[in-house]
Amino acid sequence: MSARTRTAARPGAGAAGRVLAAAGVLLVVGLLPWLTRTDPARTILHARYADREPTPSALAAIRAQTGLDDGPWQLLGRWLSGLVRGDFGTSWVSGEAVGPRVLPALGVSLTLMGVSLAVALLLAAALGARTLRAGARGTLARSGRTGSMLVGALLAALPEFLLAAVLATVLAVQLGWFPAMGWGAPADAVLPGLAMGVPAGALLGRLLDDALPGAFAEPWVRTAAARGLPPRRIARHALRRVLPSLLPQCGFVVVGLTGGAVAVETLFSVPGLGGTALDAALAQDLPVLQASVLLLLLLGLAAGLAVRALRRLCLGPALDAHALPAPSAPAARRTRGLLGWALALAVLLAVVLVAGLLRDPLHVDTAARLAAPSGAHPLGTDALGRDVLARLGHGAARTVLTAVAVAAVTLVVGVLLGVLTRWTEGLREVVNALPPILSGLVVAGIAGPGALGAAFAVAVVGWAPLAAHTAALFEQERASAHLRGAVALGAGRWHLLRRHVLPGVLPPVVRHAVLRIPALALALASLGFLGLGVGAPAPEWGRMLSENMPYAERAPWAVLGPAAALGLVGVLAVVLGALASGSRGSGSVSRGARSVARGERSVARGARAVSSGAGSVSSGSGSGSRGERSLSRAERSGRRVGGTP
Repeated sequence: MSARTRTAARPGAGAAGRVLAAAGVLLVVGLLPWLTRTDPARTILHARYADREPTPSALAAIRAQTGLDDGPWQLLGRWLSGLVRGDFGTSWVSGEAVGPRVLPALGVSLTLMGVSLAVALLLAAALGARTLRAGARGTLARSGRTGSMLVGALLAALPEFLLAAVLATVLAVQLGWFPAMGWGAPADAVLPGLAMGVPAGALLGRLLDDALPGAFAEPWVRTAAARGLPPRRIARHALRRVLPSLLPQCGFVVVGLTGGAVAVETLFSVPGLGGTALDAALAQDLPVLQASVLLLLLLGLAAGLAVRALRRLCLGPALDAHALPAPSAPAARRTRGLLGWALALAVLLAVVLVAGLLRDPLHVDTAARLAAPSGAHPLGTDALGRDVLARLGHGAARTVLTAVAVAAVTLVVGVLLGVLTRWTEGLREVVNALPPILSGLVVAGIAGPGALGAAFAVAVVGWAPLAAHTAALFEQERASAHLRGAVALGAGRWHLLRRHVLPGVLPPVVRHAVLRIPALALALASLGFLGLGVGAPAPEWGRMLSENMPYAERAPWAVLGPAAALGLVGVLAVVLGALASGSRGSGSVSRGARSVARGERSVARGARAVSSGAGSVSSGSGSGSRGERSLSRAERSGRRVGGTP
């Protein structure tokens, strides 16, 4: 198949994948009442009339009104036929039309997403500004990036609902600068936008700061500086070079800020689409849930198409011509300061955990409820009088190891599916549109609640951002010019993937996966708080946050302990990843790139020699022999250095 035919086939394969994935999700959502282990009629009756007894006659009336007796296929068929006419159906709980309920909720969520996205982009720009300025001026090797790296990792590890509670307490209740809850005025969007935008911006800022040094190490930067281009133009070109690999993450952030802001919407009483979908899922209100999921899926698909168009705008000609620069590794980072930070954080975390393991996490002292830190309770007690330090120590293994295991699974799945860029693009966009809580409800309905089910539910949707990151980098690496030299020297597909493509893809994706470990722990905690994961009274950091959030203003130590522990784990993981990449340095990648360049020059010389031999009949044999010897020398040179086969 020619390159033009493959390019034309990609949009068709992507569209088919999107349609199939969206249809599968809507089918699973439509079967949700029959997948759960409870009677949906009983759940609907309780949502309608909290005090009414679930008598057989009452349950039979509910089934007759909702059509549950007709079966899932007829219900789904009626919903789809109404959807063609623009009718989203009627709510099973309120009896009102679904459209006037979900469409205004979508408008609220889009407005809040716009404010949060503006905050996220501003914070990401601030975190990457120092690296961008130093790289454009040629002083990146001497500049210190430790501060921005630590700040970004710490902000990315902050739970959204904890940040929302702190902002509401300080800026709304104590200072009175903004409304504490409600929706309608422009000021109502400030605090929710900050609570949602800061962690998302920290994540994007860390990814930007991680990608910029590689762009500034490419040869075109030295050429531009030697030609006299001002640093501002070099910085602009470097941003255009790294943005295509970050744009998929921006699309994921857009969808996540719209449908995944359930906790923030609840805290600030924002009538958004995420909270509407969660309420409908808990009440088994199938028409409202189907409409909410459909709107989220359409938003995810629209964001994916927009991201793809922007990526083609930035790299389209270079991708088609296979003219992207060869991957270059930045200069090795100075690791002395990072090593000190890593040792300090590791010692602090180890001391806290060991001290907590020596205490009883289940002992309840009702006389010391919400007690302040003291000698008997160094980190205070929670709402039931249990020692916070003890629960931190005993919950470390359950929280950190589970989150690390889920991160490892999502990394492997994300890399494998990200390499299959053409066939999994639609699936990534559809999966990203689903909030983790909704997937948790579906998984819990099929397999039952529990720690394993919660981990599986988070992993089901957690691989999509890593797969998108992998796919973006993989597409750029395949379009690098140095691969043609390797192919001319006889490199096969496996060699190209193992020695040329994956070394430029895996390190950034692994660091991305490490950065998401605290977020995975919080997603597991959210499912546990809904009764779908680890149940009480087992100590778990995320559950500690959820249980003590109502008392944050009265006893802040009850939530600061687990929040600080999550932040420490996130920062320590990022620092250890930076140490590992810095200690390896860039020698091997640079040697490989130089070897590829030498191989390409040798191939060119050999090709010219063969061409000259073919043009002269009398000396064709000798020139052809010289061309073959040049190619042989190029192949031996590449084999000695190790960059080509």
